[in-house]
Order: sequence, then structure tokens, then C-alpha cells
Amino acid sequence: MPAVLDSFVALGYSDGVAWRLTFVVPLVITIGTGILMLLLCPDTPTGKWSERYLHVEQNLASQDGDTTPNTMDSIVDVPGNITDKASSTGANSIQDTKEPPKHADWDQEAATPSSETIGAAQGEVVQKPTWSEVARVVFSPQTTFHVLTYMCSFGGELAINAILGSYYVKNFPWLGQTAAANWAAMFGFLNVVTRPLGGVVADILYQALGRSAWAKKIWIVACGCISGAALIVVGQVDPHDLSAMVGLVTLAALFIEAGNGANFALVPHVHPHANGVVSGTTGAGGNLGGVVFAIVFRFMGQGTDYATAFWVIGVITIALNLGLCWVPPVPKGQVGGC
Repeated sequence: MPAVLDSFVALGYSDGVAWRLTFVVPLVITIGTGILMLLLCPDTPTGKWSERYLHVEQNLASQDGDTTPNTMDSIVDVPGNITDKASSTGANSIQDTKEPPKHADWDQEAATPSSETIGAAQGEVVQKPTWSEVARVVFSPQTTFHVLTYMCSFGGELAINAILGSYYVKNFPWLGQTAAANWAAMFGFLNVVTRPLGGVVADILYQALGRSAWAKKIWIVACGCISGAALIVVGQVDPHDLSAMVGLVTLAALFIEAGNGANFALVPHVHPHANGVVSGTTGAGGNLGGVVFAIVFRFMGQGTDYATAFWVIGVITIALNLGLCWVPPVPKGQVGGC
């Protein structure tokens, strides 16, 4: 944004007009992205939203019929006729007593989905929830865990993004507004790598540890604690060396933003029938965190004691992550989602 502002000023616009025009750029990008998503993106990974039930039926059918050996191929010719009498000599040949193989029967049983499989598949289909169901999902310990941990990661990121340029100007006044903003922008640009990386690591741990949702849960808590510790270090050191400042802020950014991706790697496992409710509530927690932590920055040293605000946010982040680490990743008795 500072670069866009500078470009408008270079074109001859006054500062007052240039900053207003600057906000038109993200507006156009946002609207364009929304239109492209509407036109080009499928409703769900499996296709149309209205056909989500059909995909469950197809998956179950593939387990039932598609993997079952062809029944006709399993029939074996047996010599003789059904009406043939037993040999009076008592010496039946091996072929006469040979029975057709019965593997087709137990293959069919093995390929037929169990009631547990059917129940899990049905439990993962998103339903239109009632208000009471929404309240139950929103106030469950699992949703609360996601809301508060995402409040720390994404909320902290929003608040830090808002003040980081000013923090660079305060500690390194020789940088100037544009250079300071460019250094601060790197915090946000890291999202291109770090946020998806958080989700990828969560999925790798999930597979490596026997498809346990606890693996993803522990990774979220680890990201929260490490990022909180990094924020405390930034606040206590209050670096006046540019390299140290960039290094510490980058370390904090890696785990703050990885925590965002890790959080949404676990969200689909929680109340899968109400995935939209859990996702939306978690996202709202991130926005709430941005407001809460912005207030922390505002009231520390008349809004200019950034170092103190950093370590305060770090302490809050560690406290909330450790305080919620005992919550099971999925509700007890939940059908589907794992």
C-alpha cells in the first residue's frame, strides 16, 4: 500500500487525494477475486453443494459393489449333472467331490460397508442446523479452543500488521515511511508460504501418528507457544539493530501464521455436520483478536510502547494455548470427522 501511495504522489496527486485513491486498488482486487471465485470455483471439493448427498452414496457404493469381484466370474463349472447318482463303487473321483470356492461370499461381506462406516459418512454431510444445534456447536469446548487459539494467531497477526511499520519508524527513524513499511510488509508476505505450511505439517503429523486428531491439536498448541515466546523476546529485547529486529519478527511470523493454517487443518474434524458454523465462528475469533490486541497496542505508553505490547500479547498467547491444551480435539462420541 505505501508503494501504491507513492506511485499516485509521483503522478502528481496531493497526499490527501493519493491516499484515497490507494484504497481503490484493493477494492478492485477484492471484487475481481470474488467474481472469479463465484464463476470458476466449485461449491465443494467434490462438486455442487446440492449434490453433496450423492457423493456420499457414490463413496458407499464403491465400497459395496465396485470392489466386489464379478459374481459371474466366481462361478466354477462342476462335472456331472445335478441329478447324477453317487457312484456305486464308493470311489468318487477328486473332480466329483470338488466344491466351488466360497471366497466370493466373504469377499462380498468384506466389501459391504459396515453400519459404522455408513454412520460416519452420513455424519460428515453438512446439514442445515437448528438454532439450538448452532448454540451447542458454538459453545462446545472444541469450538472454543479454535476460536481462542485463532484469536491469538490471526488476531495477533492483524494487530501486528497494523503497527509494525510505525514500530520500524520508531526504532529506525532513518528508514523513512516507505522503507519502514516495506520491511513491515514482509510480515504479511510470509503468509504465502507459512500459512499453507502450517496446514501441510499438520496433515503430515496426522498421517505419521496413525491418523490421530491429537497430532494436529498438539501442532496448533506448539505454534501458539513458540510464537508467544518469540513475541515476548521481541518485547523484552526491543531491537535497535535492523537485522535483529527483522530476524525476531520473522521468527514470530513463521509460527503465528503457521498456527493459522494448522488451526484450519483441524477444523473440518470438529462437528463435521456443522462445518460452516465451526469455520465461521473460528474466523470471527480471529477478527475479534485483531480488535483486542489493537486495544493492547493502543493503551501501552499512549499507543507508542510497542515493545511492551508485544510481550503482553505473547504472554496472553501462551496462556490461552496452554490453558486449552487439555480439550479433546473432537467431541466424545462424535460420529465421523476422523
